[in-house]
Amino acid sequence: MIPLTNDKIAWAAQIACLLEVCAEKPGNVTRHKDFNDTCFEDFVISAAAIGPAFQRAADAPVGETIIQAVRVTRRFVGGNTNLGIVLLLAPLAKAAGLDHSDALRLAVGSVLRSLTVDDARLAYEAICLAHPAGMGTVEQFDVRERDVDITLREAMTEARDWDAVAREYATDFAITFEIGLTALLRILEQSVGMLEAVVQTFLSILAQVPDTLIARKRGIEVACEVSDRAGEVLDMGGIFSDRGQKEIKRLDLTLRDEKHTLNPGTTADLVAAALFVYLVENDLPPLL
Repeated sequence: MIPLTNDKIAWAAQIACLLEVCAEKPGNVTRHKDFNDTCFEDFVISAAAIGPAFQRAADAPVGETIIQAVRVTRRFVGGNTNLGIVLLLAPLAKAAGLDHSDALRLAVGSVLRSLTVDDARLAYEAICLAHPAGMGTVEQFDVRERDVDITLREAMTEARDWDAVAREYATDFAITFEIGLTALLRILEQSVGMLEAVVQTFLSILAQVPDTLIARKRGIEVACEVSDRAGEVLDMGGIFSDRGQKEIKRLDLTLRDEKHTLNPGTTADLVAAALFVYLVENDLPPLL
């Protein structure tokens, strides 16, 4: 793997965020659909804001990248727009900047194994600052507990059963590489536009991995029902058929409630991670 320059790492992070929010993913903020407390422009601003933090990501500790990205985002945006994305992209960005002979996934595994207690403290600070909805608590390691004495990977491993972002830290980004990236590459081979491919990738992840944000808000049974529905949409063709496209719109309506309890936000974060890996491994090809 050829290490990316700092500029390219930052660009990949920003472009991944922009592609993710620009795609018409069911139940999420998009170019044409806002939430009552968060709008499309908030996500665009957030994508621009994280650039400086990710330009230093190759040389900085992962925890430092996380807290700096969240701090600058909060300066411009009132709500939590990108905590999950930042948590996912920080170790991937660190790995992308390594002078490493292995593929990116092996490199990120090395990064994850080297995470420290300081990384955990900074990440916990970022989580508290972002104040994400539906966090709940972890009996042994509550993110609001500042006296942290375990590494960031150990902390994430404790949370793996109830948060898919944390699960990625424990599994060397299994969802990102084995489901998200695999689906994205397969879909792009069929000569579709990038934004349409993002929607299909989103459905592919959601169908296989119940969204943990929905699970924390509404329970795992509801999250599984949403995943089943995403699978049905894929069976109908998804973006590749007229019927599938109609079902995507119906799914979108189903997932929009006033309090956003059915928002598959964690799935959207995982899509951004897959997009970042794609951009890194394809040397930022022209996409739009």
